[in-house]
This record gives sequence, C-alpha cells and structure tokens, in this order.
Amino acid sequence: MQKLTARASWKALEAHFEQIKDVHMRDMFEQDSERFKKFSAQMDDILLDFSKNRINDETFKLLCDLARDTGVQERRDHMFSGEPINISEFRPVLHTALRNRSNTPVYVDGENVMPKINRVLAQIRYFSERVRGGHLRGYSGHLITDVVNIGIGGSDLGPHVVCDSMKPYAQRGMNVHFVSNVDPTHLTEILKFVKPEATLFVISSKTFSTQETILNAKSARDWFIRLTANEKAVARHFVAVTSNKKAAAEFGILEENMFEFWDWVGGRYSLWSAIGLPIALYLGMDHFEEMLEGAHAMDLHFKEAPIEKNIPIVLAMLGVWYNNFFDAQSHAVMAYNQYLRRLPAYLQQLDMESNGKTIDREGKRVDYLTGPIIWGETGSNCQHAFFQLLHQGTKPVPADFLIPARSKNPLGNQHCVLLSNYFAQTRALMKGKTEAEARAELEYSGHSEEVIKDVLPHKIFEGNKPTNSILFENLDPRTLGALLAMYEHKVFVQGVVWNINSFDQWGVEYGKQLATDIQRELSSREEAINYDDSTNNLINYCMSLKFTD
Repeated sequence: MQKLTARASWKALEAHFEQIKDVHMRDMFEQDSERFKKFSAQMDDILLDFSKNRINDETFKLLCDLARDTGVQERRDHMFSGEPINISEFRPVLHTALRNRSNTPVYVDGENVMPKINRVLAQIRYFSERVRGGHLRGYSGHLITDVVNIGIGGSDLGPHVVCDSMKPYAQRGMNVHFVSNVDPTHLTEILKFVKPEATLFVISSKTFSTQETILNAKSARDWFIRLTANEKAVARHFVAVTSNKKAAAEFGILEENMFEFWDWVGGRYSLWSAIGLPIALYLGMDHFEEMLEGAHAMDLHFKEAPIEKNIPIVLAMLGVWYNNFFDAQSHAVMAYNQYLRRLPAYLQQLDMESNGKTIDREGKRVDYLTGPIIWGETGSNCQHAFFQLLHQGTKPVPADFLIPARSKNPLGNQHCVLLSNYFAQTRALMKGKTEAEARAELEYSGHSEEVIKDVLPHKIFEGNKPTNSILFENLDPRTLGALLAMYEHKVFVQGVVWNINSFDQWGVEYGKQLATDIQRELSSREEAINYDDSTNNLINYCMSLKFTD
C-alpha cells in the first residue's frame, strides 16, 4: 500500500494548508453567507454544524478526496460484511451486527450470526423482565432493587455511560452501580449502600479471567456469603456475561444465567451485546432495543450517505485535518447535558485505545501523528474550569459541543441559559475579540488611557478556534444509540486514513503482563532486584512500609 504521506491527496492538503493556515474564520463567515448550508449535515434529528472550522470549499473537497483515496468506503464495506479486518488478531469486527435491526444475514466463516445474536437478545429480555417484574427475586424472597455491574474497560464504560445518560428512563426503585477499579475502595464503598438479599451482581468478562474483574467478583461473593451465611444463594444473586461457561460455573453461576458474546465483539464496542445486560435491567429491554435501533440508523447513514454529508466521515476528516496539519495533540468533548457526564470517559477508551498506535497495517512505524488525546467535561462546568486555555491558550484544541434542544428537567429558564452558553462559546471561540473591540469596551467602561494601555493586551482573543456543534431534539435511547455509533464510526474512519488497526490493544496487554510479574515479587516479600533501578527501589520502599495484601 502507498505510504499515506506520499499520496497525491495528502500532498494536495499539505499545499493547501500553507495557503489557508493563517486565514481567520471571522473573515470566512463575512465572505460567505452560506457556510452553514455548505458545512452542515443531518441524520434524523441529529444536526452537525461544522461551519465553525478552519476550512473552505477547497479544504472540504480535499479532505473528502483523502477519505476516498485511503479506501474509507471499501474498508467500511469490509467491516460490515464480516471480513477479518482486525489483522493482528485475525478476527472480524461486527459490533454493527449486534444492532442489525433489519436482521439481514451477517456471515462469519460462512455462518449467519444473526440467529445467535437474536437468541441472546431474547435471553436478555426474558431475564431482565423477570427481575424487573419481581418474578425473579433474591434468596429470601426480596425484590431485586440494586444491580452491581463488575467489569472493566468496555465491560464497564459502555453500560455505565448509557445508564447514566438514560436515568430518566430507569424503573422506579431500581438502582445500578458500576465497579471497575481493582482498588478495593471502589467495591467497598458501593457495598456500603446495598443489601445482599436485594442485590444482583453482573460479572462481565469475556474470558472470565480479567484480573481486576475476577478479584472484585470474588470479593463481592465473599461479602455476600459472609452476610447471608448461604453459599448456595450465590446462584440467585450472581450472573455472568462471558464466553467461559466452565469458569463461570466453578464460580457458582447457573448456566441459564450466563450470557454469551463472541470474539468478533471488541471490548470497547461491546455495550450492544450481552455486556448491555445492566442497561436492560435498569432501563428495560424496550429502551435497550430503542438504543440499538438508533445505532442501526447511524450504521445505515454511515453505509449509504455520500461522503460530503456523512456525519462520521466528516467528523473523522476534520479530526485528521487538525491532528496532522495543525499538530493538534488533543480533542475536547463538551456535552452540555449533565446526563452525559460520563461521555468523555467512554470516548477516551473508544478513541485512544483504538487509534493510539505507532505501527501501521503493514507492520511499519508511521511518520505522522495518529490518535489524539480525548478529554472533556460537561457544560457549563467546563467554562469555569479549562475554557481559559481554549480561548487564550497556546495549544490548538478542536472541540465537539453537544446539546439537546429540550431538557428532561425544565426548571425556570435554566435550560435557556444553558443553550445561550452553548451557542455563545462556539461563537466566541470562532470570532475572538480584536484589539479595536477590546479597546472600545474599555473606553465605554470609562477607563483611562493609562489603564487601557496596561489591560488591553489581556482582553484580546485571537479566536479562530475550531468547533463542531452537535444538536438534537431530545436525549433519548434512540438518539444516544445513534450518537455512540457516530463516534465509533468516526474512530474507525480515522484508523483507515492512518492505515492502522483500530481493533487491537497490545499496549494494554503488555501492561497486564508486567503487572503479573511484579505481583509475584510483592507476594514473595523478597528484595526486588530483577527490574530497573527505579522499579526495584519503588517496590522495596513499598515493602518496607509493610503494606497488607
């Protein structure tokens, strides 16, 4: 395959960048009254306005040319058709099949996997409705009121962001909690607020061997047995989402309470699978399926919309523009909705675990930037935290701004104030404030020329800071599903352009391997001598403090 930076489409963007890099968006808007019409796209009620970006007609054309030239459409089709595009693990990538509401056949090794998917969905519906309806109770006959999900990474972040985002749709009296960190504090603090007779534990681990998850699961089981003195009752209070039925059975889980998913479902793409069991328990299976339908609608949009109006592709190519030509090291996500407070954490794994790579699909080191650092916070909290850097800092930070037009919790004019801030911030970041405008404000306030001279430089805002505005009517299960799928496809497209495998995570595996070795060292209590000088001394200092296992 031709090297990315040697492609004619890349060279054309490099030349164009030199022409446009100093052009201000303020001038672009003054010169073109139809920027919004040109640079916006819509899917159902999700509106993307990308007009506040440092692009013109030529930029956009060249970015779309690069998407075509790097094979985005072809690789997209390969993914949907079940080809093994995860080349380092020799697997298909078929999270899209999990939400294939049209039920058209999807083949893996010649087998249509839709019957398997539908079987597990039916199992989730049957189980969740029995729990929610009070037909499946705890060992003492108590209603299940609390669900504790024990998982990590995609087995935690996906269902967690959905359950947090969809609280208004939760069943009254049902609570959901998420334990991920191997730090015992995480589990301990949650167990303080639940009762064993009313709690259902969902252990989410494909292999049933993920260290953090299994340690937390065993500690939760010990807690349960200690308080109930009833080891047999474990089977009524623990279920598993796993492919390892043998290990789950040895833990004490009934086979009928094991929910399967498959190796062609990557962890960070797994919330659409049985990993979504806590979602169905908390929100109900109907709402879970509405979310699947929204994601499927975005899948169809991604498959069928032309590149110029294809929301995931447009977002991806804008990210490439800033990452590779403006040397932006990060990308911020600001959701102006408190329910979406977990979205940045979810997107951190989705994006950074997928595209944080230095080796391309041919096994060669890349000579260009790949995945950006993802970060963010909810609006308007973020405005009082890090927006100073966005407005007047020295680092370029492209950003996504998301907001629903309607609030689930109307209180006076507060949502109107939130909307006002949302619109104002993207305008301020684009427009900035000139020296003349700052001077006029100071003069209007009655300041002397001496004061104006001292203060004026601090009141100037360069502007020209790029943002994407993502606006939708309501934050409901269907819209949330579409938004999450939108970001999945954005990340996939960028991986295609950068010619990397977005579906493995060998860096994560390496860290686990080293931790296993060091754990043996700590357990032996012998002086550490097998590592570098820093690690040896840190381990030995910790052991000198007589830490407890």
